[in-house]
Amino acid sequence: MDLNRVQIFAQVVEQGSFTGAAKVLGTTKATVSRKVAELEADSGVQLLYRTTRALKLTEAGSNYYNNINKILSDLQSAEHQLSASQQSIRGNLRIVCPIELGQLFLGRIFAQFLQVYPDISIEAELTNRKVDVIEEGIDMLFQIIDNQDSRLQSYALVNNHKTLMASPDYLARHGTPKVPQDLASHKAIKLLSAHIDGTWKIFDGKQWLVMEPESQLTVNNVTLAREAAIEGLGITAVPTFIAQDALDKGLLVPLLEDYPMVQTKVSLCCPQRAYLPRKYKVFIEFLYDSLFKRWGEQVLEVPDFISR
Repeated sequence: MDLNRVQIFAQVVEQGSFTGAAKVLGTTKATVSRKVAELEADSGVQLLYRTTRALKLTEAGSNYYNNINKILSDLQSAEHQLSASQQSIRGNLRIVCPIELGQLFLGRIFAQFLQVYPDISIEAELTNRKVDVIEEGIDMLFQIIDNQDSRLQSYALVNNHKTLMASPDYLARHGTPKVPQDLASHKAIKLLSAHIDGTWKIFDGKQWLVMEPESQLTVNNVTLAREAAIEGLGITAVPTFIAQDALDKGLLVPLLEDYPMVQTKVSLCCPQRAYLPRKYKVFIEFLYDSLFKRWGEQVLEVPDFISR
């Protein structure tokens, strides 16, 4: 069914002429006449008696108009309801994010966002487990691994810069490594989880080295690794945003800065959708505003609907 032709026919009946309908619809009389003729031709039924002075509905035309009038009224009501729902943005967002990212960055964003949008609620889970967004009904997932799930729309937010570091006390006792090969004689605080294999991948200028120094402590939490390193237990590799305060205060010292480590990205994922729900859109807009303020040009991928 060509809804445009149906609406044109309804306007002809309500205005009493092709000319009146054309004026209301902002089109030409010829277009209105042609569309009504096409509707009659496709249905095989004459809907209007045409005379030089007036238009009159046939019996079939009258029945047809009564039927479509209710449909068009329902459509108009649905449009008004949709418009009203767009004005009042409400609903719940289920968000999953890595523990440390939630604690150090997202917690404040959630609080600020919810004050701006009081009719939205957030159910946040901080975890480093593997998450199936679709199966678990998750709205948004922050992660620090590359997503290969074609069911999801992903945006790389910022680089997750990781570097080796140790306390001044540890380095005073064990010496400071000058090249990656020196790490073999040092103690490590190892990070091991579903997404981290516990090794250090370092580029020595020619090739990538995969190193796994001796470890007395193995953990699955970067904050714990940072705290153990501050106490002088050994060398660890954690994201700089996790350790920035300790680095600024001299509690930790960055090591081998001329030898980059394999880097990851912080990404945001949500289910692929033809139309992005308004509660998703306003949250993502708010998130990117915070990202621009903190990282500026370091922000990696920006959705089409976001303006800097």
